[in-house]
Amino acid sequence: MTDTPTLDLGYSLCPNDTFIFHALHAGLTPSPLPVREVLEDVQTLNDWAVEGRLPITKISYRAYFEVMDTYVALRAGGALGRGVGPLVVTRGDVEDLNGRVVASPGALTTAELLLRLVYPEVQVVRMRYDEVMPAVARGETGGQRLDAGLIIHESRFTYAEHGLTRLLDLGAWWEGETGLPLPLGAILVRRDLPARVQAGLNAAVRASLDYAYAHPQASRDYVRQHAAELSDEVMQAHIDLYVNDFSLDVGEEGERAVRELHRRAVVVGAVPPSSQNLFVELT
Repeated sequence: MTDTPTLDLGYSLCPNDTFIFHALHAGLTPSPLPVREVLEDVQTLNDWAVEGRLPITKISYRAYFEVMDTYVALRAGGALGRGVGPLVVTRGDVEDLNGRVVASPGALTTAELLLRLVYPEVQVVRMRYDEVMPAVARGETGGQRLDAGLIIHESRFTYAEHGLTRLLDLGAWWEGETGLPLPLGAILVRRDLPARVQAGLNAAVRASLDYAYAHPQASRDYVRQHAAELSDEVMQAHIDLYVNDFSLDVGEEGERAVRELHRRAVVVGAVPPSSQNLFVELT
């Protein structure tokens, strides 16, 4: 007899991810194969996906476009929406970021792709997302001047506490340009997993989120455990903003949004064209 394989499931410590995956991680909902949590920041998960390291993982949509030959996105568990975009913040008066130095949370983040779509000549210095606001508040990193910072996740709720002001909401820019919700993060599975396992994992992620909605207190301690210094109010605001109907199923509008983001990334030469299907086929 052989042991049932366990799939490593990578996701971030952010409240939206821990809220969605708590029930699946805790074995409260069914799964075609048992999963084991692997908690990391999104940029690390992006880098690991390029290596094909995890069989199922959270990733930014920008990074997904780099690994479409290896992975396919689930329809459930992702982050898309309106009013959810990354923000550009500064310490003072800055108008045009072309030629300026901006702190970025990572080369493979959707946030940096959007920044480059708006400001093609921007210069970036990359660091972990939670280091961006302190660096911008100082106005430098490693002796290099910083003019602005690109913030994601819960930072959109706390940047004023660092004495920073918002220059641009990149999500609002995207919505104004396209009329579509902004794709931020996806849950990917390896394409070499059997189709029935891919579909089963999609159902498992959706069931985990359904459980979280039906039992909102069940995940509370797990979410708080990984939410660092966030207050309960910020933690809940984060969940309310990033977990929505698109997290249950990307839907036709969400698919159009992902295709449009990919098209624009191809047009500016950020990624090559691809004929791969974007999402798992459900039977």
